[in-house]
This record gives sequence, C-alpha cells and structure tokens, in this order.
Amino acid sequence: MIRNPRWPRYWPTHVVLGAATLGNLGSLKAPGTWGSLAGVLLYFVVFYQLSASFGILLILASCYFAIGICGEAEKRLKKVDPGEIVLDEVVALPICFIGLKPYIENGYGLIAVGVTFLVFRVFDIWKPLGIKKLQRYYGGFGVVIDDVVAGVATCLVMNASFWFWLGY
Repeated sequence: MIRNPRWPRYWPTHVVLGAATLGNLGSLKAPGTWGSLAGVLLYFVVFYQLSASFGILLILASCYFAIGICGEAEKRLKKVDPGEIVLDEVVALPICFIGLKPYIENGYGLIAVGVTFLVFRVFDIWKPLGIKKLQRYYGGFGVVIDDVVAGVATCLVMNASFWFWLGY
C-alpha cells in the first residue's frame, strides 16, 4: 500500500482544499476540463521555457505535491477521488507536451495544443489501456496516477502522430 505523505496533515483545511480544487475551479461544471485547461496554461507559463531535464524534474516534484494535497483533500472531503479535485489534471497536462515543443515552434502550435488537450481528455474520461485499474490505489497516489498515465499515453500518441505526419 502506498501511503499519503504526512506534510499536508498540518496544513489548514482551506489551503488544502483550495490547492486541490484550484479555488472555485473544482466547483464549475465539468471540473476536469477546467483543470486540464489550467494545466495547459501551467505548461505555457512555467514549463515551456525550461530545458527538458529540468522540466521533468519539476513534473516529478509537482506530482509529489499533488499526491500529498489530493490525498489529504480526499480525507477532508470524506470522498474517494471526487470530481472537484482538479490538481491531478493540472499536474498531468505538462506531461502531455513533452517532446512537442519543436512542433509548437514550427507553426503547428494550435494543432498541437488543441489535439493534445482533446486526446488527454479522452484518456482521462474513458480511461482505456488499463488506466482505469490504476484508480484502485489508495489516497493521493490513486487520484494522481491515472491522470499521470493518461498524460504519458497522450504524450506517446501525440509524438508518434506528429512523427508519422511530418516525418520528424
């Protein structure tokens, strides 16, 4: 069993829930879609300028942070993987864009962003390829891991698609 980190236990409830739901974003209709849009924004504001290796380190750190916050938010909300927790989508979206920067910079930005967003949402909602089985894990890890794997699957699909389409 994978345990939740201890550090979020000491944070005030309003901070934990505010981080997990991104304020009021988690209370909007289709919160996962809004969280995913926030993840696209996070990618372009923070990750786009970073080197690949530093970006991956920051992704790992943000996933650890999300596991802690999402697990604690689950406990305080007394719900298992509630829809209002959107931090998992936010941290998973930058994973989708690994390797896509050359395509974005060479005139395929709108296609890359739009299709990547849609493919991620399909993987996140339908949870194919065994992704659904990952939700059985306990706590914050269970909340975050299915989105991370959906992000990795999206990354692979998008990189393969651009490679086959453009040949580079």
